[in-house]
Amino acid sequence: MERDLRAAAPVLARLADTLRVLAEDRAPGWGKLALLNNGGVSKVSSPAQLVLDRALDDLAEAAGRDDRIAAAWGCLADGLHARAVAVAPRGGGYGPVHGELGPDHVLVDAAGEPVLIDIEGLMHFDVEWEHVILRIRFGDHYPSLGGTEGLDRHRLDLYGLTIRLSLVAGPLRLLDGDFPHRAVMREIAEYNLTAALALVE
Repeated sequence: MERDLRAAAPVLARLADTLRVLAEDRAPGWGKLALLNNGGVSKVSSPAQLVLDRALDDLAEAAGRDDRIAAAWGCLADGLHARAVAVAPRGGGYGPVHGELGPDHVLVDAAGEPVLIDIEGLMHFDVEWEHVILRIRFGDHYPSLGGTEGLDRHRLDLYGLTIRLSLVAGPLRLLDGDFPHRAVMREIAEYNLTAALALVE
């Protein structure tokens, strides 16, 4: 995408086809594939509840590290709860989700076909989670991957805010230690904090 947009276009189109095929492969339960393949069942009631719980933890942790987040804690927490309440029970099952799919998780083989890598975290989950990450990671190229048509708007709203908060809390956590690329982590935290606050204004 950086070197030759014309060459990237058919690869993105094939990646979009792959994502559509994956989304159609539904399972009745959700969780990591290893869990489901061994007959396991997720202990939390739904993906939305799991994501909400983690987002509230991320918010509390980030608020302890940044005064601006602490000042906006109530607004952000209310935004999370309001979005979670709007999510209806899932019908039709859960699709395979990579979990962090960005351009650096797609290799291109000799035939020009996209190949997904780093799939050890593959799970059946709300496909809206994947699309929020795709929108963030692929940026202006995201519409080439099919957009959000047919996806649940309320899940997109909830996951959009939770992922932004995760991208604030994670970098701030790393900055507590001796992580070497501090400026990059600070930029990621700042960018996503601005994005999170914009979502609840």
